Amino acid sequence: MKKTVDDYLQEGIYGAKETKPDERRYFLSTLRERVVIALKQHQVREKGIYKEVEESMKKHPRTHLYLNGNMNYTFLSDYVKKATQLSIPYTMVTNKEYNSELGLVLAYDYAINKESIYIEHKEMEPTPPKEHTPFLKKLFGKK
Repeated sequence: MKKTVDDYLQEGIYGAKETKPDERRYFLSTLRERVVIALKQHQVREKGIYKEVEESMKKHPRTHLYLNGNMNYTFLSDYVKKATQLSIPYTMVTNKEYNSELGLVLAYDYAINKESIYIEHKEMEPTPPKEHTPFLKKLFGKK
């Protein structure tokens, strides 16, 4: 199909046509079919790095890391450091009209159609319960 003058004018006014714009907004400028792993914003806000994300970065070194630029950088900095350490390029994606619920997306620039891309929970080591000492006993000690 040949482009007409009207097509060139429309492209000049509104920009180039984009495939699946809603999907691209949700997946931080990439497509679902390209995603290796994705974290929601509340997961990115948790302390430390998800081991699944780190393992995916090591296993898929030719990927690109997309981070939600609407989030505070302090939550993203650990992932940026890890991506830099592993030589994985990253992009902070900020969309003023739409704030995706995703905070992090690791994706290729071509389709891989991975079935499961979301992490349900963070694997944490169990911490032993602390013994409870009454306040007055702490204050006055044993006699």
